[in-house]
Amino acid sequence: MRIIAGSYRSRTLEAPPGMSTRPTSDRLRETLFNVLAPRVRDATWGAAFLDLYAGSGAVGLEALSRGAAYVTFVERAPAALKVLRGNLARIGVSCGVRVHVGSVNAFLRSAAKARPEPQHYDVIFLDPPYDAAQEYAVTLGLLGGAAQGILAPGALVIAEHRRKQILDKQYGALTRTRLLEQGDAALSIYVLEVNAPGP
Repeated sequence: MRIIAGSYRSRTLEAPPGMSTRPTSDRLRETLFNVLAPRVRDATWGAAFLDLYAGSGAVGLEALSRGAAYVTFVERAPAALKVLRGNLARIGVSCGVRVHVGSVNAFLRSAAKARPEPQHYDVIFLDPPYDAAQEYAVTLGLLGGAAQGILAPGALVIAEHRRKQILDKQYGALTRTRLLEQGDAALSIYVLEVNAPGP
């Protein structure tokens, strides 16, 4: 794996061993960031990016490389955390990142209740293990419901999943606006309804 573009372009990344963590391919990341480019690199501040089920951190690191101002990585598997921290050290990233150790659902519930107000994210990417199908429904349900307060105005929520796995078009206040397919993988892109009621 490597970082495709930006300030860390061509830097190599390690992936966790075994099959429990499945890194997003270079090609799929390139497709993803072709879509996200205008949002990740805002002319003034850059985006706040949330990388859920972060694994090696490849997606969040790509966002940092391309101009994101801040990235939060959420991961709980010890092997993946070791690789993620190693990748951060290898590239020399020390500012603008946070690694949260624990489950995604616990993080979202806690982040939504932060005081005086939650951190707001412009882009949220989630890539649960493909075999943990229930994680998609629970996580997207939280982001479209009780945790929607962490989404900045106009935020995008992107879920990577198997191409043959059909995610719902709607999760609470989240509506899918685009589906990108590449090989065996797909990206479902959701936005928060403008007039959606609060949780």
